[in-house]
Amino acid sequence: MNVIEIGSSDHRRASASMLMGSIVVFAVLYSPQPLISLFSREYHISPAMAGASISLATIGLGIGLILISALSSSLERKKLMSLSLLLTSILAVASAFCHQFSLFLVIRFLEGISISGFPSIAMAYINEEFHRKDIGRVMGSYIAGTAIGGFTGRIVIGALTDLFDWQTAMMILGMINLLLSLYFWRYLPASRNFHPHRRSFKQWQAGMIGNLLNKRLLLLFITGFLLMGVYIMILDYIGYPLTSKPYFLSQTVFGFLFVVNLVGTWSSIWFGKLADHHPRPQVIAIAIALFAAGAMLTLIPVLAIKILGVALVAFGFFAGHSIASGWVGLVADSRHKAQAASLYLLFYYGGSSLVGWSGGLFLRHAGWSGLIYYAFVLLAAAAVVSSLAGEAIRLRRLQLK
Repeated sequence: MNVIEIGSSDHRRASASMLMGSIVVFAVLYSPQPLISLFSREYHISPAMAGASISLATIGLGIGLILISALSSSLERKKLMSLSLLLTSILAVASAFCHQFSLFLVIRFLEGISISGFPSIAMAYINEEFHRKDIGRVMGSYIAGTAIGGFTGRIVIGALTDLFDWQTAMMILGMINLLLSLYFWRYLPASRNFHPHRRSFKQWQAGMIGNLLNKRLLLLFITGFLLMGVYIMILDYIGYPLTSKPYFLSQTVFGFLFVVNLVGTWSSIWFGKLADHHPRPQVIAIAIALFAAGAMLTLIPVLAIKILGVALVAFGFFAGHSIASGWVGLVADSRHKAQAASLYLLFYYGGSSLVGWSGGLFLRHAGWSGLIYYAFVLLAAAAVVSSLAGEAIRLRRLQLK
């Protein structure tokens, strides 16, 4: 197999391109997050309705992932990812011209569908083009790009909204993303180990069902669902306590809060390397424990401690996600890796949609403390499920011996 060697020029081009691509995707996907409380005030809507600006995008992403999984075996990786990024950037610019919130939500849903052409294919590209021993390290770098993208989108939108308005902020962000998408299209090395082939609906269906019936994979999918759901729920609604009494943070200052996501850049790479050398169940358990500790710190009514809590939430989430996503590629059948990646992301963004939306209900009826206790229960469930995944994988290896 002709793989990309770590330290080579192709490795540097692939890493830079994947960084740019993940920045585009996650900058667009989460850019409205610091504006959710503003949407509630400006359009006189509930937290759950305002949070739909994130949930509808991730629902569209989930639908798109199902379609992509059916087409991924016959479409060239680089072309599909490039088209996804360019279309996403164009839709981001178009969202700047929406003055009705309902129309903005429609654009957000379409953005989710267009984004779907990148994440699962990027995971499959990494698993195909790099040596197995380097997967944790390379996947950690990719996940780091998602942290940078999420931070960039949120902070740019927050600052530009204070300077102009949120529509102008969306337009500027969309133009920046368009330039990054063109860079990706120009410099990403073409696939060497992907061989396109047509797959019938029955073959696609068999692959999807086979992945879902694989207990080891299903447990990892559920882990991703819970981790992503809790992370997005906390970041979606943290603006409500922080932009109101007694803190009254401005959109710019609140946008800068998301700089704490950059700790995910470090934690994803560090924990990705740890997962290559230590038992994954133990490493992911540590990540989830840190995640839960950060969530509980946000209950303390001291601004600095709340911010520390959000930083620890980001640290634990990106660490856990880098382990779980890389684990899926190692466990999946070589014939169905792209489908397994799509299903992981379908569950992952399903958690963003469903858990993220349900958090708005807890916030409305039980306040911030009610939302955090709900998050703690879900993280405890994630710890149990990931432990079961590790045990199932261990037993499978013993059977093969």
